[in-house]
Amino acid sequence: MSTVQQSQARQARIAVVGAGDIGRRHMAAICADPTCELAAVVDPAEPGPSVAREFAAPLFPDLDAMLSGLAPDGIVIATPNSTHVPLSKRCLQAGIPLLVEKPLSDTVESAYELARLSESCGVPVLVGHHRRHNSIIQEARRVVACGAIGAVTAVNAVFLVRKPDDYYDVPWRREPGGGPILINLIHDIDNLRHVVGEIVSVQGTRSNARRHHAVEDTAAVIVTFENGAIGTVLVSDATPSPCSWELTAGEKSSYVYPCTGQDCYLIAGSLGSLSVPTLRLWRHEGVQSWRSPMPMEQLSVESVDAHARQMRHFADVIRGTAKPIITARDGARTLEVTLALIEASTRRTVVELPVDRAA
Repeated sequence: MSTVQQSQARQARIAVVGAGDIGRRHMAAICADPTCELAAVVDPAEPGPSVAREFAAPLFPDLDAMLSGLAPDGIVIATPNSTHVPLSKRCLQAGIPLLVEKPLSDTVESAYELARLSESCGVPVLVGHHRRHNSIIQEARRVVACGAIGAVTAVNAVFLVRKPDDYYDVPWRREPGGGPILINLIHDIDNLRHVVGEIVSVQGTRSNARRHHAVEDTAAVIVTFENGAIGTVLVSDATPSPCSWELTAGEKSSYVYPCTGQDCYLIAGSLGSLSVPTLRLWRHEGVQSWRSPMPMEQLSVESVDAHARQMRHFADVIRGTAKPIITARDGARTLEVTLALIEASTRRTVVELPVDRAA
C-alpha cells in the first residue's frame, strides 16, 4: 500500500486491554501505523495511568467501562492468560474483532469454546503469534509448500537460552505453566505447525535438575506430523547458547546484542533441506545421493517488524479486507499441542492429538 493509499484508508480505532510490556508493544505498533488509532487503554492500576499518559490515550478502569464509554473498531487483549477467554467473550458478544495475545487461554477446552463463539457469531479473532507475520517464516512456508525440498521427512528445532536468575523472582514462573515449554516453546510449535503441517502426536521427557523449581527448565520431545514427518525439539532456559529464535532471527527484542547468525530449525525433505532462519537451501546436484555435490542456495527476504506487520494485518481484519492469518481455532490447536507436550514429558509417554479439532 502506498503512502497516499495508507492516508486514505479508514483508520481502525483500536483499544488495548492490559498495559504491561506486550500491551505497550501493541500500543506502539498502533501509534506507528497511519491506518490505526489508539482508541483507549484499559487497565485498573499502574502502569495503566502512566502508559495512557505516555500514549495520550483515554484510560478506562475495566472493559465494561470502556465499552460503555466508546465503541472501538477492534480490541487487543494483552492481559494474563486466565483472563483472555472471559474478556474476549464480552468483546465478541459486542461484535468487536479481537487480537488476543498468546496463549489463547490457559485451558484447551476454554480456547476451543472461544473459537466456537467466534465462528458462530461471525466476529473474527486474530491470535497474537506474531512470528507468523515474520518474512522469514513466510518464506520458509512458501519453500516447503512449493515442494522445493520434496516431502518433509525430518525436523529439528532448538530453543536454548540462559534466563537470569532474577527472572524467577516472580513466583508464578517457578510453578507449572511458567516454564520454557508454555512460555517460549509455544512460539516454535506454532512456527512448525504453520510451516510443516499439523502435529498429531507428541512424546518426551523433561527435567528441573538445574533450577530445582516445580516447573521444568529443560525438555526434549518428539513430534509426529500428519504428513508422516518426525521432529525433535530441545528446549532449555538454563544454558547459554546461540540457538534460539530470538538470537538467530534478528527480530526486535529486549536483547542488547545482535543476532548470532546461527539456525534454530532444520527442515529436511526428500529433495533437500532448509535451515531457518538463515534460509540456506541445500540440494544435491544430479543424482540424489550423498556422493553427489550439494551446493547451498542462499535465499533472502525483506527484513520486517513482525509486530508492526501483525497490527497492519489486524487493521485489515477489522476492515474486512483480510481473514486472520491465525484464527481462534488455529491458536487453540497450538495451545493444545503445547499442553500435550507438557503432559507427554511429565508422564514420559505418547500423547495422541485428535485431528478433527484442528480443522
